[in-house]
Amino acid sequence: MTSIADIWVYLSASPLLHLALTLVAYQAGYAVYRWRKFNPIFNPVLIAIIILVTILLVTHTSYQTYFQGAQFVHFLLGPATVALAIPLYRQVARVRKSALAVTVSLIVGSITAAASAVFITWVLGGTRDSFVSMAPKSVTTPVAMGITEQIGGLPTLTAMFVILTGITGAMLGAPLLNALGIKDWAARGLAMGTASHGIGTARALQVNEVAGAFAGLAMGLNALASAMLIPAAWHLIFGG
Repeated sequence: MTSIADIWVYLSASPLLHLALTLVAYQAGYAVYRWRKFNPIFNPVLIAIIILVTILLVTHTSYQTYFQGAQFVHFLLGPATVALAIPLYRQVARVRKSALAVTVSLIVGSITAAASAVFITWVLGGTRDSFVSMAPKSVTTPVAMGITEQIGGLPTLTAMFVILTGITGAMLGAPLLNALGIKDWAARGLAMGTASHGIGTARALQVNEVAGAFAGLAMGLNALASAMLIPAAWHLIFGG
């Protein structure tokens, strides 16, 4: 009789297995999220990550093997990001009226996100590699990894910090903004997109289209600003 381990070895030879596992894990996470009435604490991305990591550990599957199938989902990140232009286009008149406020907020937000990350890591006794890798934590993953590589950090560590930042922002961003009394949807979206990039933007878009549009704008412009400001500041302060 064929054992379960033999069946798994057979199935794991197909990259479609890990693509299917990724989709099923996210659907399971989203089902829990919906069951809990869209409570941000039950973030579907976090639940999916927990499910996938558990499966990979139990089956002794390497990340490289997993990614051979999951790369199809990774490829779709590009079109999904471009699709954020649709709600932004619908709010273009409002964006133009708020251009100055958006510009100032993004610059201040970008600087604050990077500086606070480095400062907190330094206070907690982190190594040079950790606080360099932590600096672009609020930038979308591909750009953040490029920034880290440019200033001598660890891109893989940065990717982990970016994901944790996005999940944390999606879970705690709305309650924090409520506690601060910030009710304007544009301001809420701008904050979510600047602080917690794509995952926070997805959460903002679920709640309100205006918030989603401004979050998408903030995510893109924050990546652009951080790509210029972080390396420049690093070389200016540390000389390399």
